[in-house]
Amino acid sequence: MGITDYTTLSRQQGLMREMRMIANNIANSATTGYRQQGLIFSEYVRSTDLAGSVSMSAAHVRNSSFAQGTLTRTGGQFDLAIEGDGFFLIQSPQGERLTRDGAFSVSAAGDLVTQDGYPVLDAGGAPVFIPPDASDLAVAQDGTLSSNGRPLGQVGIVQPLDPLGLVREGGVMFRADDGVGPAENPRVMQGFVESSNVDPILQIARMIEVQRAYEMGQNFLQREDERVRAAIKAFIK
Repeated sequence: MGITDYTTLSRQQGLMREMRMIANNIANSATTGYRQQGLIFSEYVRSTDLAGSVSMSAAHVRNSSFAQGTLTRTGGQFDLAIEGDGFFLIQSPQGERLTRDGAFSVSAAGDLVTQDGYPVLDAGGAPVFIPPDASDLAVAQDGTLSSNGRPLGQVGIVQPLDPLGLVREGGVMFRADDGVGPAENPRVMQGFVESSNVDPILQIARMIEVQRAYEMGQNFLQREDERVRAAIKAFIK
C-alpha cells in the first residue's frame, strides 16, 4: 500500500466519523436542549527521507454549536428555558454538570429534577426544593422562584469559565473542568423549553456531501488497487 492509499484511508475514516455524527444530530433534532455537534478536520504533515513529506488527515476533535435554539411554549410551570447565554446547573452521579434542557419536574422528595431524575441546583449549589403547598409557582427572569409572593430560592444559571473547554457527556449534559461562574444577566423563561438547535435540512445536505466524498475516496482506492494488481501481473509475466 502506497503513501497515497494511507492518505486516502485517513480521510475515509474521518468522513465515516462525520457521517455518524451527522446521523446523531438528525436523530436528536427533536431532543430538548440538544446542541448540534460538528467535526474538525486537521492535517498532519511529517517529513520523510524518501518522499519529502507525508500528509495525513485527522478528524478526532468534536465541537458543539451553542447557538440559541427555538423557545417552544409548553405552559408547564416547571418547564424553564434560558434566552441567551448560560446553563442550568444540575447534580449528576458523576458530579455537577451543565445543561440547556429545562424540561423539569418535581420529585417525590420535592426537589426540582431533570428528566433523568438529577437534582437542579440553586445559585449556591444546593438542590432546588419546591414545597408541597407551592401551588402557584412563579419563576422570575433571573431564576428566582416564588409562590404567592413568597421567595423559595433561585435556580442556578451559570457560565463555564472556559467555554471552549466544555466536555459533552451524553446528549444534553456538559462537564466544565475549569469551573463555572454566575451568568451575567440571565433571562429565564417559565413555561418554555428550548428546542434542539439542529437544522435537519442543513444536516441532510451535509450528509449527502459527505457520502459523495466518501464514495469518491472508495472509487479512488478501487482504481488504485486495480492499477497495482495490473502492474504485479505485468511484472510476473
